[in-house]
Amino acid sequence: MDGDVEVAFVTDAGEERLSLAEAWSVPFESCRPVRRFPSYKGQRHYIGQWWTATTSTLVGFESWLERDRLMLLDFDPDTVSLASQPFWLFWTTAGGRSRSHAPDYFARLTDGNALVLDCRPLDRIKPKDEVAFEATRAACELLGWRYEIVGAPPEMLLANIRWLAGYRHPRHDLPVVAETLRAVFSRPMPLLDGAEAAGDPIAVLPVLFHLLWRQELVADLSVSLTAETEVSAALTRTAQGAAT
Repeated sequence: MDGDVEVAFVTDAGEERLSLAEAWSVPFESCRPVRRFPSYKGQRHYIGQWWTATTSTLVGFESWLERDRLMLLDFDPDTVSLASQPFWLFWTTAGGRSRSHAPDYFARLTDGNALVLDCRPLDRIKPKDEVAFEATRAACELLGWRYEIVGAPPEMLLANIRWLAGYRHPRHDLPVVAETLRAVFSRPMPLLDGAEAAGDPIAVLPVLFHLLWRQELVADLSVSLTAETEVSAALTRTAQGAAT
């Protein structure tokens, strides 16, 4: 398949087009979107840009689903950098028809590998989409990349991460308060109890939520995040898991 597939992408120098085999080393996380998000009166989806804490840059989305998945990529500590609409794939079907597809996101991971995402609810995948997604999966497998088709995240997880995202900016990283919080939560305890132990909760809570966003403090985000939620330092939670 790699001989039949071409990859087009856009850098500061302009558009380039390579064979799939030649494209494996391209830093797609640094590329510009290969297409613009359309905006028109009466459109039923929403477009915008998300400021990512991962790269301190704006990354585009063209639906709430894409925005939510972009937020989860930004939250994931394994994400080093990411880009939307990172490249076009061009190929010819067995029937001789020319096809193309631009996946929604490309993320570079801490281990150097890559994750390519398409965001689409499973009940909205049409036959022509299946063809495009399977071609993209095959191309990613040849390059050693992960490829996923993702729908809506669990509602409670999404609600909690959306709340924490409000504190993702580095302005909430106050080193003295953060160090105190890490020490306080070296032993797991309820969220508000720990905040009060660290100082004035009004001043402490934004830093606490920032550390939860960065996952230096951890909690079960699959259930509602409340004053009683048990919070612990990430290394403590890891050590406990290893012990069991």
